[in-house]
Amino acid sequence: MIITVTLNAALDLTYRVPALRPRAAHRVLDVVERAGGKGLNVARVLAALGHRVAVTGFAGGPAGGEVRRRLAADPNAARLADALVPIAGHTRRTVGIVESRSGGATLLNEPGPTVTPAEWGALLRVYRELLAAGDADAVALCGSLPPGVPVGAYAELIREARAAGVYVLLDSDGPPLRRGLAARPDLIKPNADELAGLTGFAEPVGAARDARRRGARAVAASLGAEGMLVVAEDDGGWRAAPPVPLSGNPTGAGDSAVAGLLSGLAEGLPWPARLARAVALSAATVLAPAAGEYDPAAYAELLPRVEVVPATW
Repeated sequence: MIITVTLNAALDLTYRVPALRPRAAHRVLDVVERAGGKGLNVARVLAALGHRVAVTGFAGGPAGGEVRRRLAADPNAARLADALVPIAGHTRRTVGIVESRSGGATLLNEPGPTVTPAEWGALLRVYRELLAAGDADAVALCGSLPPGVPVGAYAELIREARAAGVYVLLDSDGPPLRRGLAARPDLIKPNADELAGLTGFAEPVGAARDARRRGARAVAASLGAEGMLVVAEDDGGWRAAPPVPLSGNPTGAGDSAVAGLLSGLAEGLPWPARLARAVALSAATVLAPAAGEYDPAAYAELLPRVEVVPATW
């Protein structure tokens, strides 16, 4: 089983329009609604790949109730255990406006709900119970922190996982990432801008190696259209990219990459195979019609064509 933690979950709405024009009325071609937030995206992809997932985080208000209903209605709901913690505040919504002509996407993210100290304590109790069950292969800590959650929340959750002997991946940004890094996660998964902001290095390999010195045991950096870079525990490093240029909606592509990395870990795959899976899933998410989903046929076609090469430094 894999545990995903989404402290700032969302109800994601995707509107598809022919083209987005400022200060104009638009006819929406279709609407897709789904449970969202980075960790929930990761969980859905993991379940689609055949892995059992326990989902925790916060859910409240009408949007939070809809998030839980959407999880229960997922085609792979039998592999998705809902361990979300109810809160008095209202789960946020995010709106993605996707242009059919260009494939570009505009995102509008509401602020998250304020979490009380008692609600944060309830989350910690649920998290500890999931770890104590003893069947977790890994934990994924994903996304931003809602108001009221301590900036060191991820550092605390990392220490809990490490004390339980469970592999932990951190995918966040800014101060939560910096504080979490000091707790020595097994893997961090920033994008290129987040990695540069963390380390001050624009060159990805140098930045990834610096992030390892700061506390990460391994770094997997998303490089957009250029694929992904991994610098691992034994100072081995690899790069991989999609076999062909892709256009589409990149929303959720990084979350699919996280699912690829963790599913490969759970299956005992070596780093190059994990990296190939992450890149193929990420690319198949860009090609999917709905934001944050992946195209299974595209994934199956792309995976054997992803070339993984040693990184040089």
